[in-house]
Amino acid sequence: MLNFVDASLYLVISRSDCRGQNIFHVLEQAVQGGVTLVQLREKEMPTRDLVALAKEMKAFLARHSIPLIINDRVGVALAVGADGVHVGQDDMHPLDVRPLIGPNRVLGLSINTEEQLREARSLPVDYLGLGPIFPTQTKKDCKPALGLKGLAAMCRKKHLPAVGIGGITARNAAQVMAAGAEGIAVVSAICGANSPMDAAAELKRLTAE
Repeated sequence: MLNFVDASLYLVISRSDCRGQNIFHVLEQAVQGGVTLVQLREKEMPTRDLVALAKEMKAFLARHSIPLIINDRVGVALAVGADGVHVGQDDMHPLDVRPLIGPNRVLGLSINTEEQLREARSLPVDYLGLGPIFPTQTKKDCKPALGLKGLAAMCRKKHLPAVGIGGITARNAAQVMAAGAEGIAVVSAICGANSPMDAAAELKRLTAE
């Protein structure tokens, strides 16, 4: 049985993404705006500092019944009692992650090709992150953009709930949903906004249409 998570408006956040704003200010506004799931993605932060940040974030999100996903750092996820882990194609393999986190935590996997999509059918993951959909500057090692046609093709073949990620804004969010995604994952569209709350609320409206 899959671990269900509402990823309709999925915020991926790090300190650097917040462009000088306090990460908890952005997070609080995003929650007020309607985000349903939060992933903390801090690839370079020292483990002790990341645990401290994730603990505080987990406590805040728990008060709002919003799950916290940790990107890649399985030990950190376990240390803070996070609700799940998200891994990419170059991170720890899902077959190695699942025994560590147990059957009840959420496990997400980034997918960029149809070959990876086929391989995911035999993996113990709960949702897929499909992307990047559009070109993005958020990730330095970004793979080629799928585009809306590529996303739609993958959504027709997917076996799990999927979120689109990469270059998604209020201008194209509805198109991503129309292509077959169950949700959108965004970074700068919320973290880089003058009002993260208003940006999240607008994206929430678009995903619900």
